[in-house]
Amino acid sequence: MLKLKSKSVSLGVRGLTTTALLATVASILMFIDFALPIFPSFLKMDFSEVPGLLAAIAVGPYSGIMVELVKNLINLPHTTTGGVGEFASFTIGSALVIPAGVLYRRSNTNAGAALALLAGVTTMTAAAALANYYVLLPLYGKLVPIDTILAMYSEVNPYVDTVPKLILTSIVPFNIIKGTVITLISFALYKRLRRILSGR
Repeated sequence: MLKLKSKSVSLGVRGLTTTALLATVASILMFIDFALPIFPSFLKMDFSEVPGLLAAIAVGPYSGIMVELVKNLINLPHTTTGGVGEFASFTIGSALVIPAGVLYRRSNTNAGAALALLAGVTTMTAAAALANYYVLLPLYGKLVPIDTILAMYSEVNPYVDTVPKLILTSIVPFNIIKGTVITLISFALYKRLRRILSGR
């Protein structure tokens, strides 16, 4: 059995198999995305964080991170954003699955699930806001001028004419909605797949 030094993380054959299986499912789900009409078309909704969160809950945070990493590496050759989108997906996805997975594993109750949901969505939203402001939008700006990006946002919301407004009116609410949907689906699925995924 392969054991990592962290007391909270232990991966054996079952854990590695579960991680690999969920990473494969996440990679497929990442190709299936769609836009929400209330947000700019390039903010895509997908469910590829569901397997990552299931891995974090069933096996441990390290497993969730590995699912997030593998799915983005597999999708990297098909990138249309120069790798920026995949970096964003890994960073923001990990910010969701780590706290939600840790808290739910510590308290596998309805109250624990509610706390895990709140923590995961909050962390994901904060990470998305900070990452977009300091890293992602500046990187995108090397491919597409910031003014062009703002113009695309303003087609949906004319109020958006600066980066902070873009983040507050689009990035933040989008990630709150996405994170909430992902966590609700993941916790519902885990209750049904618990024995298969974790053997408990």
